[in-house]
Amino acid sequence: MNYTGYVQPVTFKITVFVLVFIVCSCLLFTGAFAKIYIDITSPALRKLPIAIFDFQGPSGKEIAEIIRDDLIFTGLFMYIDKSSYIEPASQPFNPLNWTPLGIEAVIKGTVQKEQNISVDVFLYDTFRASEIFHKRYNAESTLLRQLAHGIANDVYQALTGKPGIFRSRIAFVGEDGNRKGIYIMDWDGERIKKFGLKGSMVLAPHWSKDGKQIIYSAERNRKWGVYLINFLRMTEKKIYSAKGTNIAGDFFPDANAFVLSSSQRGTPDLFTYDILRKKLRRITSSSGIEVSPTVSPDGAHIGFVSDRGGSPQIYVMNRNGSDIRRITFEGSYNTSPNWSPKGDRIAFSGRRAGKNQIFTLRPDGTDLTQLTQYGNNEEPSFSPDGRYITFSSDRGGRKGIYIMRANGEAQKKISPKWLKAYGPRWSPQ
Repeated sequence: MNYTGYVQPVTFKITVFVLVFIVCSCLLFTGAFAKIYIDITSPALRKLPIAIFDFQGPSGKEIAEIIRDDLIFTGLFMYIDKSSYIEPASQPFNPLNWTPLGIEAVIKGTVQKEQNISVDVFLYDTFRASEIFHKRYNAESTLLRQLAHGIANDVYQALTGKPGIFRSRIAFVGEDGNRKGIYIMDWDGERIKKFGLKGSMVLAPHWSKDGKQIIYSAERNRKWGVYLINFLRMTEKKIYSAKGTNIAGDFFPDANAFVLSSSQRGTPDLFTYDILRKKLRRITSSSGIEVSPTVSPDGAHIGFVSDRGGSPQIYVMNRNGSDIRRITFEGSYNTSPNWSPKGDRIAFSGRRAGKNQIFTLRPDGTDLTQLTQYGNNEEPSFSPDGRYITFSSDRGGRKGIYIMRANGEAQKKISPKWLKAYGPRWSPQ
């Protein structure tokens, strides 16, 4: 990567938005809620047939469509088209209308909308002839999409026993003209927010584990620095700068320190930086280039890229720099590692037949799996539950942000056509 270039001094205006959480009430759980309908850990996993009515009332169809899209993308549900429904939405749930169709779960809802929006949602088990839950959601009318994602999360958790990811976000770098900046969007590509943080060189952001902060690197006034955005304080500040390039990697779990690559002493090496103590510690020292550090979920290990063996490859080491071991041996150019939230996989970009593709493997280097085939695909990042991956790709001509299941299925672009986008990082929640 070429890090040289001149940046004109600019004034940065921080555009920060506050996430407003949906208030839920009237929560009624039955004994059926304890049942796991979909065991997502099972190798013999089958899709659960589900019916999702258009909700009655204003914006009811839009809400139902968001829920439907969320659940179907997971690959865990088989959506049964509403043209086959025997039971009208306005009639009470009757399991006899559903079991002949093989449908195992039914979602119904009603919407009331004035200044705020209120939605009553019912999830039914057709085989047990019982209500899994009835829940009321209240939110401002402008938060309709967040409300719908929240419903999808609750349905997903009720049927799988695991938290959903539908209220998570993706941060990335976008290019509008010749200026680069940080953007954040919902996991499905909607509600894009553009921050007023710009520069001619801006690199991929990294989330803190609690989702309250982001760090990223940018070149401003001919000097590379690491910048921190704090969403609670609505502030952005430079937290580290030195001569040469200074490229931020992941936070450690406590968010008080992060790992970075810096060329301040010659070729890029890896360092850890304690934000509170303002203490820098060098953890690698070689004649090669060492970049793209990623931190394991427990903070005990660091994955990174080094060409110490002659070509860029993925390595893993302890947090203090000890026990360095190479884990990629296929291909002559492997980069951009990202650790899964469970710590069981590392995703990375590897060059094959002149194109960059997304792969995953275990931290010990075994079980290498290729996920993409077309175009150049780079910068993978796992979802909070590790079941999905976001990445950048130029397969459509202009580089954009894509998502897929962690097995490579259901690849689709989520960033807008008009925006060149790359460096995606999925939020931790």
